Amino acid sequence: MFRTKIISMTFLATLPFAIAAPTTAVAHGHDGHGAGHAVANIVDGQGQTRGKAMISQGKDGVVVDVKAVGLPAGVHAVHVHTTGTCTGPDFTSAGGHWNPEKKQHGHDNPAGAHMGDMPNMTVGADGTGELKTVIKGAMLTGGTSPLFDADGAAVVVHAAADDYKSDPTGNAGGRLACGVIKAK
Repeated sequence: MFRTKIISMTFLATLPFAIAAPTTAVAHGHDGHGAGHAVANIVDGQGQTRGKAMISQGKDGVVVDVKAVGLPAGVHAVHVHTTGTCTGPDFTSAGGHWNPEKKQHGHDNPAGAHMGDMPNMTVGADGTGELKTVIKGAMLTGGTSPLFDADGAAVVVHAAADDYKSDPTGNAGGRLACGVIKAK
């Protein structure tokens, strides 16, 4: 149902990663202007770059493309969280999963899923991984529950895989890295 793929470090080396601040960064100015595209520079608890998420409005929902670097090999949950603040080292400042419809967690949960629940990302032995997905029905701006609300949103990479059913987090473990979603 979900597709993930591992990409090479050579390809990732060509990406323009920006260094993000190691502590708090809050998304501002989400007034709908230029909000058809967004970016999240993903950092770990020490402020080191761990990837980038490119986010855009598509016809079927919000398109998310996460490219990760320097993460532990294995399968990791990736979620959109409800608050646009990434304070390390634990990133609890990002709040819970984006869940405007008040559902339970997980695509395999009959009472789910959260809007911010996304497929797992596989990270290779070289520390790189990629996740491309569409959050069906989601809106960056407009609608009843846009991603760009008053307190913003963040992309969080977790320590473990999401089991797609356990409420509220899918047993995804701690938060390894976080990136505030900002309109570009």
